[in-house]
Amino acid sequence: MKTILFIFTILLFSSCNSQNTSSMNNDFSPYPRVREAYGEKENIVKQLLIYKNIDTSTLNIFIRAFKTEKIAEVWGKNTTNEKYQLITTYDVCKSSGGLGPKRREGDYQVPEGFYHIDRFNPKSTYHLSLGINYPNASDKILSDKSAPGSDIFIHGRCVTVGCLPMTDDKIKEIYLLAEFAKRSGQNKIPVHIFPFKMTEENISNGESQHYDFWKNLKSGYDFFEENKTIPSIRVNEEGDYIW
Repeated sequence: MKTILFIFTILLFSSCNSQNTSSMNNDFSPYPRVREAYGEKENIVKQLLIYKNIDTSTLNIFIRAFKTEKIAEVWGKNTTNEKYQLITTYDVCKSSGGLGPKRREGDYQVPEGFYHIDRFNPKSTYHLSLGINYPNASDKILSDKSAPGSDIFIHGRCVTVGCLPMTDDKIKEIYLLAEFAKRSGQNKIPVHIFPFKMTEENISNGESQHYDFWKNLKSGYDFFEENKTIPSIRVNEEGDYIW
């Protein structure tokens, strides 16, 4: 009886110890697609960061997307640094809607404005996905009050009705970058979505009904371009972004 009890105690200790060790591994995940992403992309992502002198354990990221150019930039920094630097750029592989913000459910528009990642979906219908907090405070004022739309993601499978789609291959890298940042303590990963590079020429040549809205977005764009830091963003009673 004592022998059985001793063996049981050893097995229980070994099991607990093994569980704790596994949970500390960077590639530990209960989700097959995330494990696959680690297996295929972890070294690639780490090399991108090493080239910029950024450590995965202190990583903060910022995602900036442009609808006309169909690109999404990933910027990063160590938590001890003030300024972001460009890590890499990904192609947005499909588009829907046109220029201008999303204002109602079913309009197929990709939102424009200042957002953040508010959820990770490792079991997404679209391979892997990162949820964007649309509608944000501005959208809730300026969009359709009863049906502004929802469920906007950066995701894989290269299809869209208002999201920012990537290929399955590239969403693995973006998802890992976001997961590294989350593990390093970044609770909100900023995502800024613009109709195009926010030059005065582009705004003036765009659709006139969006001019004032785009000028408002340009203020935030210009702040980052000048400082390489994220401005403190608030929303006034009219739905305008203020800094």
